[in-house]
Amino acid sequence: MADHIRIRKAPGKWVVRAGGAVLGESDRALELTEGDYPAAIYFPREDIGMAFLEKTSSSTTCPWKGQATYFTVSSAAGDIPDAAWSYEDPTEGVAEIRGHIAFYTDRVTVEQL
Repeated sequence: MADHIRIRKAPGKWVVRAGGAVLGESDRALELTEGDYPAAIYFPREDIGMAFLEKTSSSTTCPWKGQATYFTVSSAAGDIPDAAWSYEDPTEGVAEIRGHIAFYTDRVTVEQL
């Protein structure tokens, strides 16, 4: 793993909301910090209502984490394109985030309870 990436169990319980609805909550979330970027909370897929997410054709590649796939979040307020991402097959150094999904906090609400 790159020296500037850290993954740890996120302390406490976390919730993600969109359009007033709870998409999921978890006490098994991971916190990934990378350099000077704000920490990202990665939720286990089992703790997210995946029926609210639809995979899009968008993707990006990170040299340290691998290829990210993106999801549109459906909410009562409307669709939020590419509001979540996941590394389906992350690099060996960040394998812990496999099976997890993170959300853009400027598009949905992610908070510690």
